[in-house]
Amino acid sequence: MKKTEARIQQEIVIYFRNKYGLNHNNPKYLIFSVPNESENAKENIYKKSIGLMAGVSDLIIILKNKVIFVEVKTEIGTQSEKQKEFENDVINLGFDYLVVRSKEEFIQNIDRYQ
Repeated sequence: MKKTEARIQQEIVIYFRNKYGLNHNNPKYLIFSVPNESENAKENIYKKSIGLMAGVSDLIIILKNKVIFVEVKTEIGTQSEKQKEFENDVINLGFDYLVVRSKEEFIQNIDRYQ
């Protein structure tokens, strides 16, 4: 059975919080999801006025002096144009952006920051 993006994201968050986000970790790192605007709702003025934005990465990780944006996709999932635009903006501002398709791929990528 293929995993959904939501399931992969859940596995990543649980792994990260258990390894790096517990009270005994020093420093304690943060990972959180961002509710973002679906592309079907781009004309919804209220959603835009409260700061929702199409294309924002699924997860944001805050390490000591570093912020990493993570987009979660399935094995066959692709980024939307808005997600590619957000990735470009993030990279142009000097931040790291990852696209991962499994918890294992996430672990391989996040280990390089330790």
